[in-house]
Amino acid sequence: MVHLSEMPEKLRDVLINQDLPEFETTPWADGPPLAERRIALITTAGLHRKGETPFTAGSGEYRIIPDDSDMDDLVMSHISTNFDRTGFYRDLNVVFPIDRLRELRDEGVIGSIASRHFAFMGATPPDLMEPLARDLAAILREDAVGGIVFCPV
Repeated sequence: MVHLSEMPEKLRDVLINQDLPEFETTPWADGPPLAERRIALITTAGLHRKGETPFTAGSGEYRIIPDDSDMDDLVMSHISTNFDRTGFYRDLNVVFPIDRLRELRDEGVIGSIASRHFAFMGATPPDLMEPLARDLAAILREDAVGGIVFCPV
Protein backbone atom coordinates (compact mmCIF):
# COMPACT_ATOMS: atom_id res chain seq x y z
CA MET A 1 0.00 0.00 0.00
CA VAL A 2 1.25 3.46 -0.84
CA HIS A 3 0.17 6.51 1.14
CA LEU A 4 -0.72 9.67 -0.81
CA SER A 5 2.22 11.48 0.77
CA GLU A 6 4.57 8.89 -0.78
CA MET A 7 3.25 9.29 -4.33
CA PRO A 8 4.79 11.49 -6.97
CA GLU A 9 3.13 14.91 -6.83
CA LYS A 10 1.64 14.70 -10.33
CA LEU A 11 -0.04 11.34 -9.67
CA ARG A 12 -1.25 12.47 -6.25
CA ASP A 13 -2.81 15.60 -7.79
CA VAL A 14 -4.62 13.55 -10.44
CA LEU A 15 -6.12 11.28 -7.78
CA ILE A 16 -7.12 14.06 -5.44
CA ASN A 17 -8.56 16.36 -8.13
CA GLN A 18 -10.44 13.85 -10.28
CA ASP A 19 -14.06 14.52 -11.14
CA LEU A 20 -16.43 12.27 -9.25
CA PRO A 21 -20.03 11.58 -10.22
CA GLU A 22 -22.76 13.25 -8.20
CA PHE A 23 -25.91 11.38 -7.31
CA GLU A 24 -29.23 13.11 -6.78
CA THR A 25 -30.37 10.58 -4.21
CA THR A 26 -28.97 7.81 -2.11
CA PRO A 27 -31.62 5.08 -2.26
CA TRP A 28 -31.95 2.66 0.58
CA ALA A 29 -34.23 -0.32 0.88
CA ASP A 30 -34.40 -2.83 3.67
CA GLY A 31 -34.14 -6.39 2.51
CA PRO A 32 -34.60 -9.90 3.80
CA PRO A 33 -32.31 -11.34 6.47
CA LEU A 34 -28.80 -12.22 5.28
CA ALA A 35 -29.61 -15.93 5.59
CA GLU A 36 -32.17 -15.45 2.81
CA ARG A 37 -30.04 -13.37 0.45
CA ARG A 38 -28.21 -14.37 -2.71
CA ILE A 39 -24.70 -12.83 -2.60
CA ALA A 40 -22.28 -11.82 -5.37
CA LEU A 41 -18.65 -10.68 -5.24
CA ILE A 42 -17.37 -7.56 -6.98
CA THR A 43 -13.62 -6.95 -6.99
CA THR A 44 -11.42 -4.19 -8.38
CA ALA A 45 -8.40 -6.50 -8.61
CA GLY A 46 -8.49 -6.73 -12.42
CA LEU A 47 -9.24 -10.45 -12.36
CA HIS A 48 -10.27 -12.41 -15.43
CA ARG A 49 -10.17 -15.96 -16.69
CA LYS A 50 -7.17 -17.21 -18.67
CA GLY A 51 -7.66 -16.48 -22.34
CA GLU A 52 -9.83 -13.40 -21.79
CA THR A 53 -8.63 -9.97 -22.82
CA PRO A 54 -6.52 -8.38 -20.05
CA PHE A 55 -7.62 -5.09 -18.53
CA THR A 56 -5.94 -1.96 -19.84
CA ALA A 57 -5.19 1.39 -18.22
CA GLY A 58 -8.32 3.42 -17.59
CA SER A 59 -10.64 0.77 -18.93
CA GLY A 60 -14.11 1.20 -17.54
CA GLU A 61 -15.14 -2.36 -18.30
CA TYR A 62 -15.71 -5.44 -16.19
CA ARG A 63 -15.32 -9.18 -16.55
CA ILE A 64 -17.86 -11.78 -15.53
CA ILE A 65 -16.58 -14.63 -13.38
CA PRO A 66 -19.11 -17.49 -13.38
CA ASP A 67 -19.41 -19.08 -9.96
CA ASP A 68 -18.73 -22.51 -11.43
CA SER A 69 -15.41 -21.36 -12.94
CA ASP A 70 -12.18 -23.07 -11.98
CA MET A 71 -10.86 -20.33 -9.69
CA ASP A 72 -7.30 -21.55 -10.34
CA ASP A 73 -7.75 -20.22 -13.89
CA LEU A 74 -8.12 -16.61 -12.71
CA VAL A 75 -5.32 -14.22 -13.56
CA MET A 76 -4.74 -10.64 -12.50
CA SER A 77 -4.05 -7.95 -15.05
CA HIS A 78 -4.26 -5.00 -12.63
CA ILE A 79 -1.62 -2.65 -13.99
CA SER A 80 -0.89 -0.23 -11.16
CA THR A 81 2.77 -0.11 -10.21
CA ASN A 82 1.57 0.71 -6.68
CA PHE A 83 -0.24 -2.61 -6.34
CA ASP A 84 1.34 -5.54 -4.52
CA ARG A 85 0.19 -8.84 -6.05
CA THR A 86 1.85 -11.06 -3.42
CA GLY A 87 -1.37 -11.74 -1.53
CA PHE A 88 -3.20 -12.76 -4.71
CA TYR A 89 -0.45 -15.20 -5.64
CA ARG A 90 -0.62 -16.78 -2.19
CA ASP A 91 -4.39 -16.84 -1.76
CA LEU A 92 -7.07 -15.73 -4.20
CA ASN A 93 -9.36 -15.01 -1.26
CA VAL A 94 -7.35 -11.90 -0.41
CA VAL A 95 -8.91 -10.11 -3.41
CA PHE A 96 -11.80 -12.45 -4.26
CA PRO A 97 -13.05 -14.27 -1.13
CA ILE A 98 -14.97 -17.01 -2.93
CA ASP A 99 -13.99 -19.75 -0.47
CA ARG A 100 -15.12 -17.63 2.49
CA LEU A 101 -18.42 -16.93 0.70
CA ARG A 102 -18.96 -20.64 0.15
CA GLU A 103 -18.25 -21.31 3.83
CA LEU A 104 -20.86 -18.71 4.80
CA ARG A 105 -23.38 -20.41 2.50
CA ASP A 106 -22.57 -23.85 3.92
CA GLU A 107 -22.97 -22.52 7.47
CA GLY A 108 -26.36 -20.97 6.61
CA VAL A 109 -25.14 -17.42 7.25
CA ILE A 110 -26.13 -16.42 3.68
CA GLY A 111 -28.87 -17.92 1.57
CA SER A 112 -27.04 -18.66 -1.67
CA ILE A 113 -24.28 -17.54 -4.00
CA ALA A 114 -24.89 -15.72 -7.26
CA SER A 115 -24.18 -17.57 -10.50
CA ARG A 116 -21.96 -14.69 -11.64
CA HIS A 117 -19.39 -12.46 -9.95
CA PHE A 118 -17.67 -9.39 -11.41
CA ALA A 119 -14.22 -7.87 -11.65
CA PHE A 120 -13.23 -4.32 -12.51
CA MET A 121 -9.77 -2.86 -12.86
CA GLY A 122 -9.12 -0.56 -9.92
CA ALA A 123 -7.67 2.90 -10.46
CA THR A 124 -10.25 3.51 -13.17
CA PRO A 125 -11.77 6.99 -13.18
CA PRO A 126 -15.21 6.75 -11.49
CA ASP A 127 -16.94 8.57 -14.36
CA LEU A 128 -15.99 5.67 -16.66
CA MET A 129 -17.33 3.11 -14.21
CA GLU A 130 -20.68 4.76 -13.45
CA PRO A 131 -22.51 3.78 -16.70
CA LEU A 132 -21.23 0.22 -16.37
CA ALA A 133 -22.37 0.10 -12.76
CA ARG A 134 -25.91 0.75 -13.98
CA ASP A 135 -25.56 -2.09 -16.51
CA LEU A 136 -24.18 -4.34 -13.80
CA ALA A 137 -27.08 -3.48 -11.47
CA ALA A 138 -29.49 -4.79 -14.11
CA ILE A 139 -27.53 -8.05 -14.37
CA LEU A 140 -27.52 -8.43 -10.58
CA ARG A 141 -31.29 -7.89 -10.45
CA GLU A 142 -31.72 -10.47 -13.22
CA ASP A 143 -29.68 -12.91 -11.12
CA ALA A 144 -31.86 -12.16 -8.03
CA VAL A 145 -28.83 -10.93 -6.06
CA GLY A 146 -29.82 -9.44 -2.73
CA GLY A 147 -26.37 -8.50 -1.43
CA ILE A 148 -22.86 -7.79 -2.65
CA VAL A 149 -19.45 -8.16 -1.07
CA PHE A 150 -17.27 -5.40 -2.48
CA CYS A 151 -13.59 -6.33 -2.59
CA PRO A 152 -11.64 -3.16 -3.35
CA VAL A 153 -7.89 -3.27 -3.87
